[in-house]
Formats: sequence, structure tokens, C-alpha cells
Amino acid sequence: MGHYSLRFEWAGMVFDIPTMIMIVVTSLIVFLLILGLTRNMTAGVPRGAQNFMEWVIEFVKGIAMNFMDAKTAAKFVPLGLTLFLYIFIGNQLGVILNVNTAHYEVSENLMEYLTVSGTEEQATAKREEIEHELAEGHPVHIAWWKSPTATTSVTFTLALFVLLYAHYLGLKKGPGSYFKHYFEPNPGIFPIHVLEEFVIKPLTLPLRLFGNIFAGEVLIVFLLSAGLFASPALAVWLGYSVFVGAIQAFIFTTLTMVYISQKVSHH
Repeated sequence: MGHYSLRFEWAGMVFDIPTMIMIVVTSLIVFLLILGLTRNMTAGVPRGAQNFMEWVIEFVKGIAMNFMDAKTAAKFVPLGLTLFLYIFIGNQLGVILNVNTAHYEVSENLMEYLTVSGTEEQATAKREEIEHELAEGHPVHIAWWKSPTATTSVTFTLALFVLLYAHYLGLKKGPGSYFKHYFEPNPGIFPIHVLEEFVIKPLTLPLRLFGNIFAGEVLIVFLLSAGLFASPALAVWLGYSVFVGAIQAFIFTTLTMVYISQKVSHH
């Protein structure tokens, strides 16, 4: 049972249509959620939606203050809040609703969208794989609604911007102290610092998020295909997936604040 996405190529780049849709949907949900929660704000004791919004802000501020002083942490609360809400909501979209369509026949036009790949060899291999599945009587499943964070392009982009911003803050604070960090506590540690900053962090930050969400959605699709028999296991896994989605949003936000604090904090 194959699961595929519709893609198109433009200017040498491959665009995944369901991922693009889900990026926009997640952004709109976050925007409308914040707009709705802050519509009737009062200067007195917070009530209802305002109380919830203030709790989320204080939660993110608390994460930042674990690694920075209060004044410095306050500067990065908007960034942390945006990341936390976007990742949390994005993680849950594939849990709440997972939409796939099954096709026992694939037209030539649709095949073109399914086999867009980086190289001609990859495209040919994918076409042969699809044709083999159809010949065996297995349907080709096309994903339409999934978590945007179940795609490497999204998680790597989030991580890239976070890390570039952290390096920018370090250079802005002072190029001397920024470059000095790579040689502390002694010059021999320089290769390890370079490996950490430009290999380990750029890989572990996005892959941790992607791996957890992608694996969870694969299992959800498998349990859905198993029918009524798998309903108890599906219910348990859905509940666990909501928890994992929340934890991953917390971890990504926390690590963002850690990496920023390493560039801006005095200690």
C-alpha cells in the first residue's frame, strides 16, 4: 500500500502540494486563534480566552527565563510563542484528521504529478513502483491532509531560520565574543564547536520533530487501514499522538531559547 503526494517542479525546485496547503492552513489557524483570543482584552483581571492566552504567554516566557534573565527573555517571547503555537497546532492537524484518497487507476496526467522527483532515475523508479502496485490490485493512496511538520522541508526550514537568527544575534552582540566562543575553553575544542554549530544542531533540531510526527502519522494510517478491529489501538495511539505533538512543540521551543541564550547571554 503506497502513500504518495502530488508535486510539481518550478525553477528547478520540487513543491509538495499537500504540504503547501497545510502550511497555509496552519498559519491561518494560528492567526485566527490569536485574533480570537485577544479580541476583547481588558486591563483588569483576565477572563476566559484572555486568561488562557496569558497563561500560554507566561508558559513560553517561563521557558525563556530558564536560560536568560527576565529582560532578555522578554525580547524573545513573541518568537517562542509563534513557534510553540505553530508547531503544536501543525502537529495536531494530522492527528485530528488524516485525509487520503485511494486510486485503483492513475491517469497519465496524475502520474506526472506523482512522479516528480529530484532526478530522472528517481522519477522512473517511482513510476515503476506505482505501476507495479496497480498491477497487483493495490490502490495508490494520495495524501491531502497531514501535519506540515511531518515533512522534512518544513522542519528543516524552521530549524534553519532559528539557527541563522541565533548566529545573527551572536554577531550583532559582538563579533569578537562570537568567534572567541569557538576557541573556548581551549583552541583544541574548535573542531567540536564547528561540528556542533553547523552539523549537529542543524540536523538534530529538525529531525527530532519530523521523525516523531511522521512516524506517528504512518502508524495512524496503518491502523485506519486495519478497520474496526484496530479501533481500540487507534484510540490509544491518537491520544498518545496528541501528547507527543505537545511535547515536540515544547522541545523545539525550548531548544530555540537555549540556542539563542548561548549567543546573547553574558554567562
